[in-house]
Amino acid sequence: MAEQRPTHIRWRILSIVTLIMVATALGRLNLGIAGKYIQDEFSFTTQTMGWILGAFSFGYALFQIPCGWAGDRFGPRTTLTFAILWWSTFTVLMSFVPSLFRSSWWNLAWAFAIVRFFTGAGEAASYPNANKIVAFWTAKEERGIGSSLLLGGVGAGGIFAPILLSRAIERWGWRSSFVLSGLLAVTIALVWFLYSTNRPEEHRGVNSAELNLLGSKWRGNGHHSFHLKGTPWGKLLASRSVWGLILSYFCHGYTPYIFFTWFFIYLTRVRGLTVTRGGLWGSTPFIAMTLMALLGGWLSDKAVTRFGRRHGRRSTVWIGMTASALMLIAGGRAVGDTSAILLLALAAGFSSFAAPSWWASCIDMSPNYSGSLSGLMNTCANIAGGIAPILTAHLAKEFGWTTALDVAALMSFTGGVIWLAVDASDNIETDAEFRFREAGAI
Repeated sequence: MAEQRPTHIRWRILSIVTLIMVATALGRLNLGIAGKYIQDEFSFTTQTMGWILGAFSFGYALFQIPCGWAGDRFGPRTTLTFAILWWSTFTVLMSFVPSLFRSSWWNLAWAFAIVRFFTGAGEAASYPNANKIVAFWTAKEERGIGSSLLLGGVGAGGIFAPILLSRAIERWGWRSSFVLSGLLAVTIALVWFLYSTNRPEEHRGVNSAELNLLGSKWRGNGHHSFHLKGTPWGKLLASRSVWGLILSYFCHGYTPYIFFTWFFIYLTRVRGLTVTRGGLWGSTPFIAMTLMALLGGWLSDKAVTRFGRRHGRRSTVWIGMTASALMLIAGGRAVGDTSAILLLALAAGFSSFAAPSWWASCIDMSPNYSGSLSGLMNTCANIAGGIAPILTAHLAKEFGWTTALDVAALMSFTGGVIWLAVDASDNIETDAEFRFREAGAI
């Protein structure tokens, strides 16, 4: 009798999750693209725009841990569906802010910031719950590439966002960018809810060979409760590796948000590009992010196979963060527009090259509570992400863009150094639980 070949449902699930990450990128980037028009129409200062741009990150950071806990408690399928509908609503609401709060400049600025805060709060569920899906829907040797698909989705969204949204703005005005982003996310949420399940054993299309590959065969009844006992926060916070993970990811989180918030405005205002050219060149960091995230995830898994988790995950972080810092320093000093843009794009790319190792390490260190650990880690990154657009605006105004990019380079390099404290082979859960999972039972 021929051996049964595994089905490929896991890759379909991961493809939908990747589309969700594309939608999160559109929801995050649309203000950076529409910001020039909003700033001109309502005469906001650069500092005011910095606060409005940063509001998303503060909401995103504040709700990372609750959203990660919700994924551990109720499952990522329900949590992600609710979160997408939430952030889509507030994304579309951005179009109506001037009509609802036009009474004064002060009220209008605060209204934009508050709506962006709640948009970020909804998007906070994306990474922790997507990483939870990676934990359940990939084999141990696929964790790095699974995590890289999430980051690649954000990069792909970043490729299309400047092109798609800038053209929509030119044709229908800046409000259209938010409506378009929101409607696309709702469509993806519907596909996700109808097709996905929390775990492979719950999906009718997964055969026993794929379950064996994923280590899920023991749950033969296909039912699982997500009502786990409380997250072991004491163990998490007592771990040196966890502190190294979250502090290094704090440093990592600074640089991407410069590209998410200021890059399009930098191209049009500082480099003097037209909106159309800015949309095209504005996609280059995200092309680099997409390709380099996939490469970094693949190499991270290969390095783990050869050198073990501790040194394997560390190697890609060191390479990526050091190279990103060097590219930021060089890009800030480049005279020509093309050379500056390409160097900065490489900086974004190498930053994403390093990122899959953080997310895979969350699964390595605590598979069952990866949602909570991912949320904790990403909280720190997005605190830095909230600081980045505000501090960048101040540094650029007072000292110039070279200094602003040098600070980003320092953050990148520091993140690589802090990773010395991380050992991805550390287990945060009890030894018995960890051995049981890593043997393929969970």
